[in-house]
Amino acid sequence: MKTDAAMVEVESVSKSYASADGAVRALDPVSFSARDGEFISIIGPSGCGKSTLLKIIGDLIGPSQGSVTVAGHSNHIARQEGMFSFVFQNPVLLPWRRVIDNVRLPLEVLGRQSRDPRQLLAMVGLSGFEDRYPKELSGGMQQRVALARALTFDPKVLLMDEPFGAVDEFTRAALNKQLLEIWQKIRVTVLLVTHSISEAVFLSDRVIVLSSRPGRVKEVLEVPFLRPREAALQETEPFQEVVKFLRAKLE
Repeated sequence: MKTDAAMVEVESVSKSYASADGAVRALDPVSFSARDGEFISIIGPSGCGKSTLLKIIGDLIGPSQGSVTVAGHSNHIARQEGMFSFVFQNPVLLPWRRVIDNVRLPLEVLGRQSRDPRQLLAMVGLSGFEDRYPKELSGGMQQRVALARALTFDPKVLLMDEPFGAVDEFTRAALNKQLLEIWQKIRVTVLLVTHSISEAVFLSDRVIVLSSRPGRVKEVLEVPFLRPREAALQETEPFQEVVKFLRAKLE
């Protein structure tokens, strides 16, 4: 970890939506912090508000109550300053742009140069694919392009919403390993929403468990395994015990 300083502070964030039957409460007040360079996963039952929480943190939607700060700034200013980057389940690549041009897109929008797009593509294992178009890539390769694009302007916080949920198990395992390798090199703060308990434990420093709707923090688990981690860790009894503990909390 780079430092114990808080990079993200979520303070008493709640969210309600209006409906024909009255207000629907998606999130009860949620509070937690993420340290600079920390990897945190957020898990919980379907519909508990995990993605809603991530969107509030990234200033894509506003909270009903509460606040989020990033490196001491409001999350609204943080987004305007390019402190956030997002990776969603759908890679959202522009089909008419080559791979290298998709990765360059945030630099064109923000009007500033940061990480070299070609080096990032090499980091995600896509050297030689710079001039291909998205339709020529597999789903896993497209998601690697999305990850490279998210890192082009060197964000402080990487927000990931089920980024590997649409790929097969073998590809997902490979992407998890690659994500860990990249994170260990650049140590960006990561907040990952996932439905996979094993994925959360394998990748994270801490795992936050949300309750069923309205989501609230039910458990915060410090993952007890040292880094670096190899895939074989997931087959060990201690790893499986942690997974069982978290599954019981979800149930």
